[in-house]
Amino acid sequence: MKKNLGTITAALMLAISLVGCGAHPSEEGVELLEEGKYEEAIGKFEEAIEKGKNEADAYRGIGIARWELEDYEGALTAFQSALEQDAEATATLYNFLGSCEMKLGDAKSALNYYRLGIASEDCSDEMKREMRFNEIAAYEQTGDYESARTKLKEYVKDYPDDERAAKEAEFLETR
Repeated sequence: MKKNLGTITAALMLAISLVGCGAHPSEEGVELLEEGKYEEAIGKFEEAIEKGKNEADAYRGIGIARWELEDYEGALTAFQSALEQDAEATATLYNFLGSCEMKLGDAKSALNYYRLGIASEDCSDEMKREMRFNEIAAYEQTGDYESARTKLKEYVKDYPDDERAAKEAEFLETR
């Protein structure tokens, strides 16, 4: 998930820059995110929300910062707030939501988010691959090993050289 942080922050910065010129708390928040100053970034994004400036992206920024701080409950709440503020429902956002749910032990909700993300028009091949793998883990966490095996077979067919999938196959053979 960290490998996507650069792409996500670049997209967030672009969205913020389209809103207007001048010093903007969200722009400062993105810069702080890129510097790894997550607590400070949250403060800037909260300032943007208080000012009613680009709230959807500010909530998304808070979600990313909280994710990096391993505050998965806070990240989940922020990402959900971003959607409530009409943030674009991207594959990346759904992947974050699903991954937060997994970290919080709600694999059924995670599955729903992964499905939505995989079906998103903007879902890149790399993101689709990540979410398909995450989907297998979510099925395992729910105890639905048959669905996990089925999804894994489909995954391995598409990505035969994935070493993680080979380890998952070994695990699922014991279930």
